[in-house]
Amino acid sequence: MRVVYEDQQLGVMSAREAVDKAKSVGLDLVEVAPNAKPPVCRVCDYGKYKYEQSKLKKKKAKSVTRVKEIKLRVGTDKHDYDIKMARSEQFLEQGNKVRVRLQFRGRENAHKEIGIEALKKVGEDIKDMANVDQRPRLAGRAATMMLSPLPKPQQKRHFLLSHGNLIDPDDQGDEDMEFNDEDELVQGTGKASEHESDSEQD
Repeated sequence: MRVVYEDQQLGVMSAREAVDKAKSVGLDLVEVAPNAKPPVCRVCDYGKYKYEQSKLKKKKAKSVTRVKEIKLRVGTDKHDYDIKMARSEQFLEQGNKVRVRLQFRGRENAHKEIGIEALKKVGEDIKDMANVDQRPRLAGRAATMMLSPLPKPQQKRHFLLSHGNLIDPDDQGDEDMEFNDEDELVQGTGKASEHESDSEQD
């Protein structure tokens, strides 16, 4: 096995030699790369090593970003728009990123610039809650934009979740869908793929 001590390689030695080396300095022999050829062991304090590994795992878990998706239409009226914006603010307040998706239908596909302008308005309306990480861009039969939350002290909400229910069933969307950093739908969230259902409409 290959033995490492205080970031210095001690070379390849037998298991007995490695154990004796660790004991000679009052430390433990910990296998850190069992699949390497030869396996790599580190001479260190086992308790401290486990603590550091635990900290790394927690840090990695915290770095996972969930993305909520809000669905709009070109014809979304003010009532439903206000509800969508309130939900967006709520998601951002919770620390989530928000993808705003505006889906085109039928003849709307011939005037996609309208959708881009609509998303720009969203960015302007929610600027006190979010940064625009990804500017409005076309993606097939939709236009999308990505928002990330501002630091808590800078956040200021303008929309309230007191407008009632959405009027247009088509605007129900998939507000509770969650995506990971690879843009994959998180299992157990959302409905059937909006992309599939919309691709069948004209």
